Amino acid sequence: MDFSYPAEVEQFRVELRDWLSANLTDELVAARRPSGRDDASFELLRAWSATMSDAGWAAVSWPREYGGRGATVLEQLVYTEETTRARAPMPLNVIGMNNIAPAIMQYGTEEQKKTLLPRMMRADDIWCQGMSEPEAGSDLASLRTRAVRDGDAFVVNGQKIWTSLGHRAHWCQLYVRTDPDAPKHQGISCLIVDMKLPGIEVRPLVTLNGDTDFAEVFFHDVRVPAEALLGPLDGGWQVATTTLSHERAGAARLYAEMQVRLVELVDDIAAHSDALDDPVTLRRLGEIAVRIKYLEVLCQRSISATLHGGSEMTAFGSASLAKTVWGEIGQDMAALAFDVLGTRGDNAGWANYRLTSRSLTIAGGTTQINKNITAQRVLGLPRK
Repeated sequence: MDFSYPAEVEQFRVELRDWLSANLTDELVAARRPSGRDDASFELLRAWSATMSDAGWAAVSWPREYGGRGATVLEQLVYTEETTRARAPMPLNVIGMNNIAPAIMQYGTEEQKKTLLPRMMRADDIWCQGMSEPEAGSDLASLRTRAVRDGDAFVVNGQKIWTSLGHRAHWCQLYVRTDPDAPKHQGISCLIVDMKLPGIEVRPLVTLNGDTDFAEVFFHDVRVPAEALLGPLDGGWQVATTTLSHERAGAARLYAEMQVRLVELVDDIAAHSDALDDPVTLRRLGEIAVRIKYLEVLCQRSISATLHGGSEMTAFGSASLAKTVWGEIGQDMAALAFDVLGTRGDNAGWANYRLTSRSLTIAGGTTQINKNITAQRVLGLPRK
């Protein structure tokens, strides 16, 4: 792995650091993990997305014609490390910008690109993604929400669940079954749905820690204009697997985030207990620190494959393995924090993390699915 930074990339780093120093406030850092219960924090983070966008820092990897900087892989790596270590909030539309925007860039009309992408970047519009269903979580191809063509519209019926920010969203990238007789990967289509359409019912879901960041969404004879089809009819699987080809260094956030959390944990343990004198606690901290370093090497290996002409399969397989390792480290760190600090006073944040950490091995690809990817695409093992 070779991550020597040329002068222009170091200048990019300096420019970003200076901007963050001038614009990132303690209030924003404190609010960087939005809660579905806290409208004030949500609106603060929405304003931050607009500030980032107006300054050209919201989506550096996007092409310039869509408001990005067309950043190189090394610039993306620097951006991810610096924003994470500065504890800058993630964009409210992070799913939209990383997953939905690429599909709009590739398959959308010029009007869709011109009107939807800038508002997404600024968080003027909040986006959600309608994938998971009660019987189709990690297995998208098993979805059953139906869309039937009726004149100039698709009539949609069905249910989605665990929809991030679904109760706040203005738009939904919705995956539906349009051909029930086709093989399950081939009969899916993608629609861009206005969440104000009649027949859409949204119910917030309360998670273990009391937040309502997720929702279940019901569609009752919802008439979606036919021009809302994104990509080819029955080609939704192809749309769903579209990746942001210019977003190549996002894996860096996995290890950078864990490095920041570990520093915060050690500081809090030192401030609120004498556990740093306990050899068992020190051993657990040391093991986590080593595993984070391993995670850093694993992520950088994936990025290096991109930099030096490695195959997309190698990079994707390494990233899938890194996500699994990241989730397990997060859960073990949360358990250690809870064991040492409990739920008292200033340590309530760690108790909250203990609850939310259960989702780390589920959201964004379950550990079981990622292990299958690692087995097949990294180790070359047969499917059966």
